[in-house]
Amino acid sequence: MALVDYKNEMVLQRTQMVEKQLKSRSITDPIVLHVMELVPRHLFLEEGLGFRAYDDCPMPIGYGQFISQPYMVAYMTQALQLKRTDAVLEIGSGCGYQTAVLALMAKQVLAIEIIPQLREKSLTALTKLGLNNVLLKLGDGRLGWPEMAPFNAILVAAYSETLPKILFDQLAVGGRMIIPLGPENNQKLVMIVKDENGVQRRQILERCRFVPLVNG
Repeated sequence: MALVDYKNEMVLQRTQMVEKQLKSRSITDPIVLHVMELVPRHLFLEEGLGFRAYDDCPMPIGYGQFISQPYMVAYMTQALQLKRTDAVLEIGSGCGYQTAVLALMAKQVLAIEIIPQLREKSLTALTKLGLNNVLLKLGDGRLGWPEMAPFNAILVAAYSETLPKILFDQLAVGGRMIIPLGPENNQKLVMIVKDENGVQRRQILERCRFVPLVNG
């Protein structure tokens, strides 16, 4: 696996993003910070929006979907405490930006996206970056990827009112899941840990806003 060197393009914007949006707001993991500075967020946006790629906000990617703000991507990634030996399942991969960040930190990323056009867009970007440790499936993320389970970590980039048992069952013992839970207007970012005794649940962010976990 090798990331194509895009550091010379928009490098100043990425450096400023890391300094002003991440380091100043609780992102301290040096590997997460390095990866966030490496990955060219503009590559995952429509060409006309590239000049705003490193703004501190979500951006539309079409089909009623959004790419998360850089801080949220970094926050969720840092909270997962990934190891280079981890297999990660990503639910709702969208345009592939979060996927690319995960791919630089884990052994393998298995990502599921329900919108065909977004899957194709993300495949194009991930291939251009030379990230060959990603499998990207078109399908209903609520079902997970049972034939590839168990996973050391699961990142769900869409909210659910309750914890999806199907996804929890696909966690390895000791595995971590990050998922937005609650109703649309009162979502909390929650860390789920699977241990020998069952489930540990901890709120890690008071407020967040994601699109719903749907079957299309």
